[in-house]
Amino acid sequence: MELRQLRYFVVVAEESGFGRAAERLNIVQSAVSQQIRVLERALGVTLFDRTSRRVRLSAAGERLLPEARAVLAAADRARDVVAGILAGTEGVLRLGTVQVPGDRMYRALAAFAALAPRVRVRLAKLPPAERLAAARAGELDAVLVRALPPGRTAGLESVPVWTDPLYAALPEAHPLAGEPRLRLEQLAALPLRLAPHERNPPFHALITHALRVAGVEPPPAPPFTSLQATLAEIGVGPPSWTVFYEVSGLPPAPGVVFRRLAGLTVTTSLAFPSGPPAPAVRHLLRACAP
Repeated sequence: MELRQLRYFVVVAEESGFGRAAERLNIVQSAVSQQIRVLERALGVTLFDRTSRRVRLSAAGERLLPEARAVLAAADRARDVVAGILAGTEGVLRLGTVQVPGDRMYRALAAFAALAPRVRVRLAKLPPAERLAAARAGELDAVLVRALPPGRTAGLESVPVWTDPLYAALPEAHPLAGEPRLRLEQLAALPLRLAPHERNPPFHALITHALRVAGVEPPPAPPFTSLQATLAEIGVGPPSWTVFYEVSGLPPAPGVVFRRLAGLTVTTSLAFPSGPPAPAVRHLLRACAP
């Protein structure tokens, strides 16, 4: 049974004749008759009672007619859904997320909902390396990642969407704590707590590149673990510092001060598989625009 045959069957039933059905379908009458016979053989029933004067539905045809209409309506809805998916107005967008300051993410999702109200957003929270791997594998349609270089990189395209300042956290008793802003060169002698490369490759690369450009190589320190634990150790342990970005305000940390790093920012990018972005991803890029 084919959708074309069901469509011919419905039109013949509505027109009460093969000739008028052929005119409406804009095909020859013999083609309509042939397809109806094929459908009857496939179903094993007679759908029309035919005489030399008229064609009318058989009992089997009367019973099948509402079901055929329902099947055709479902097929039309499926085509509409597929067309919407291709246009980016239907479907599911699988998005890997990051924590961002304030209500930025909520505003972006609200703007996306206004652009594509029938697209559901499925959020996934993964560590940066796993987030990027999921995008490369096609398991996520797009991911938000900090410090990812713009353009094409390792099977992904990335487009910058937000930029935020970076902060240094250092002991409040340190001589540099009185400075309103700090340059990396000023921190050259203070041991740096930085998460290992594998924890967050883009951010690690951003900081190590900035240090190289500044011509400084701070002494090593125990690695950054979590922000809360690292700040606690900076506040009470041997002098050291770390660099971080704000996600929910500057955290309270006894014995620690925060200072903006001059000339150093972190950019959050939207990354997606290489090639032109899918329509839903294009909507998301518009929604993330300032």
